[in-house]
Amino acid sequence: MRAAAPSQMEGLEKFQSPGKGRGLRALRRFVIGELLFSCPAFTCVLTVNERGNHCECCFARYHAEGRRAAGRCKVSIYYCNIICQKQDWPLHKLECSAMCIFGQNWNPSETVRLTARILAKQKTHLERTESEKLLSIKDFESHLDKLDNEKKELIQTDISALHHFYSKHMEYPDNEALVVLFGQVNCNGFTIEDEELSHLGSAIFPDVALMNHSCCPNVIVTYKGTVAEVRAVQEIEAGDEIFTSYIDLLYPTEDRNDRLKDSYFFTCDCRECFTKEKDKDKLEIRKLNEPPSTEAVRDMIRYARNVIEEFRRAKHYKSPGELQEICELSLDKMGSVFAESNVYMLHMMYQAMGVCLYIQDWEGALRYGQKIIKPYSKHYPSYSLNVASMWLKLGRLYMGLENRSAGVKALKKAIAIMEIAHGKDHPYVIEIKKELETH
Repeated sequence: MRAAAPSQMEGLEKFQSPGKGRGLRALRRFVIGELLFSCPAFTCVLTVNERGNHCECCFARYHAEGRRAAGRCKVSIYYCNIICQKQDWPLHKLECSAMCIFGQNWNPSETVRLTARILAKQKTHLERTESEKLLSIKDFESHLDKLDNEKKELIQTDISALHHFYSKHMEYPDNEALVVLFGQVNCNGFTIEDEELSHLGSAIFPDVALMNHSCCPNVIVTYKGTVAEVRAVQEIEAGDEIFTSYIDLLYPTEDRNDRLKDSYFFTCDCRECFTKEKDKDKLEIRKLNEPPSTEAVRDMIRYARNVIEEFRRAKHYKSPGELQEICELSLDKMGSVFAESNVYMLHMMYQAMGVCLYIQDWEGALRYGQKIIKPYSKHYPSYSLNVASMWLKLGRLYMGLENRSAGVKALKKAIAIMEIAHGKDHPYVIEIKKELETH
């Protein structure tokens, strides 16, 4: 992609979107599957899991030697080995040193780690970077005037963690400036996921953050290493605004807008939110001789939302067996009112499938996946990564259980979506095609 002026890049331009503030629109036609633009991360962080795989050498040496590890980290923080260690080291050394000092007590959130990296990079990069052709980080919205007391307290907690874990390695702006920066990161950060939508880390992509939200997006964002790629999933004409989706689009209109208001402080006015045409199918009721009352349905929706939140918290401290029990009990209760294609049923089936995969109950995971895939394909937009991910999981399960014909069919369905969303030359697509060849 050739260099561009701050307000425009090839085929696209920043503009004032009616009722939405800044936005991005097309200057020419884009066809389905076409790459609109790519954006390298301003900075990103990889997830630290219970094995400490963020920086294997730091943790391994720390525990092996029982003291602070010395010398350069041998493992790059970036996944896929796309960015070489030499490029990453100036920022990663902040964490490497802190990790060696704190050992297993080193546990800042990804938001804190991302903010620390932004501060460090801004010290050395005074001009716009390659990722800020259209929008600078300094121009991000922070929405501080819309934060409730709980969110303000969370930001202060993050600021305290930033000082605690990085105090010996960084200089900070004043508290007011940090509050603004954390607000900006919270509203404009991206989650990087792999081909099965497992969480890999978080990143800042300024130009990608310029796009506004729609529940019927015309582009999709995928990741190649630490580069975000934006491709068309609908035909886009010159003058059309470019819309992505900020949230999971499985849920009904009220749930989607609750999420948008809570995280991004707006209500969506797209065609899908106006017509609510998918809501009836998404909230499908089980066919019974005596249909449940409106009140019974409302109560079950309330229960479903509560159990989803309960499960989200429980994942941090309950055993797989206990999580599986929550899934089974909630599915049994919801199933007295909801059809299996109801999105709340699908949500808990997906969680149950995840537990089965974790405990290597492949047959159990396959049973849940088989129930999920058809309604997923109906509820999600075309070329959905959620649908592609489910076909991929099913394909790999079938192959592992020696059902090659079903596995090939499922993997080909995943590839068909991913060739549009990721591009035909993406490493994930190439890897899945190799899986087909080897089987």
